[in-house]
Amino acid sequence: VQLQASGGGLVQPGGSLRLSCAASGNIFSINAMGWYRQAPGKQRESVAAITGGGTTNYADSVKGRFTISRDNAKNTVSLQMNSLKPEDTAVYYCHADRVAMRGGGLGYDYWGQGTQVTVSS
Repeated sequence: VQLQASGGGLVQPGGSLRLSCAASGNIFSINAMGWYRQAPGKQRESVAAITGGGTTNYADSVKGRFTISRDNAKNTVSLQMNSLKPEDTAVYYCHADRVAMRGGGLGYDYWGQGTQVTVSS
């Protein structure tokens, strides 16, 4: 399973960005997908997650500003980020967990390569 993230960049405070991530491989279904971020000198933290059934979970710091969504048929997950703040600056990582494989088997804990988000004027 490979995760390919895209959509990062430089944006001014108050602006918006949309991150996308596509999972590829011999995938039958993915239970959980989400986004993490890691700022310089800080630990990686969960930003948002979504189950196959559409249940979402957000870090308190992004509630009301970020929206996570997914397309189960395409094995993609997106993160719409609005009202961005300088403290949102980080490398954002796509994550997939409990991946059911075609032909059987279950894989855990897959990560994308990370995409830089910088919020600065």
